[in-house]
Amino acid sequence: QVQLVESGGGLVQAGGSLRLSCAASGRTFSRTAMGWFRQAPGKEREFVATISWSGGDTDYADSVKGRFTISRDNAKNTMYLQMNSLRPEDTAVYICACRRPYETTCASYTRAYAYWGQGTQVTVSS
Repeated sequence: QVQLVESGGGLVQAGGSLRLSCAASGRTFSRTAMGWFRQAPGKEREFVATISWSGGDTDYADSVKGRFTISRDNAKNTMYLQMNSLRPEDTAVYICACRRPYETTCASYTRAYAYWGQGTQVTVSS
C-alpha cells in the first residue's frame, strides 16, 4: 500500500510560481512511475505531468509544457512539481498519483494509476 500526501499549494498571482510536493510512504515508491493530475470545479480530472521511476523520462500536458517541471527524489520518497508562469486557468486541485509496483514507465491516463493523494489547492488570481 502507498499513501500520498501533497503540499505546497496556495494563492498566487498570475505569472508567479509554486512548488508542489508529494510525500509517499510505503516500500514500493522507488519502483513505480508517478504523476500529477489536476481537477477544476465542474471539470474532469486531467493529466499534468508524469515521471518514470528513475526520473529519466518525463512527459507533460501541452498546456503546461515549458512552464512546469516534474522531478523526484527517491531517497526522500518525494515527488515535486515546479510551476512557473502560472495562469488563472491553472487554478485547480492538484493531485499526485502512483502506479502499481514495478510499473516503472510514464503514463498520462488516470486508469494507469493505482494510488491517489487527496490533493492540494492551487489558485491563480488575475
